[in-house]
Amino acid sequence: MNPGLFRAAIMGVPFVDVAATMVDSTIPLTVAEWQEWGNPNEEEFFDYIMSYSPINNVKEGAVYPACLITGGLFDPRVQFWECAKYAAELRHTASDESGRVLFKTEMTQGHFAGSDRYKFIKDLAFEYAFLLDSLGMS
Repeated sequence: MNPGLFRAAIMGVPFVDVAATMVDSTIPLTVAEWQEWGNPNEEEFFDYIMSYSPINNVKEGAVYPACLITGGLFDPRVQFWECAKYAAELRHTASDESGRVLFKTEMTQGHFAGSDRYKFIKDLAFEYAFLLDSLGMS
């Protein structure tokens, strides 16, 4: 992982708290995913998952790009608090030279945005505005 390669990143409902999510068998889809991901309740798989879980690999003082992290309040796959925790971790741990971290929660949506074409266009414009501003093109 080399976050310094980028100046901006859009993270749409990212699965970033892998270990905490996969260890909770009450979350829908989790147990079914153990066959593919491994069961983090077993040390071998837990250690492997921890080695790549984004929230567990944020480096103290590292320079991170500007990040727009989105989540949906009613998302059954990536719970909104995963995105919130990741945004908080980046804000707390990254260096002062890192880009800003924005966290946007869709209060009426599930996984990604709504199917309304005008809502889609509005969300896309928001993402483009974030990218352009982050690249100094505002």
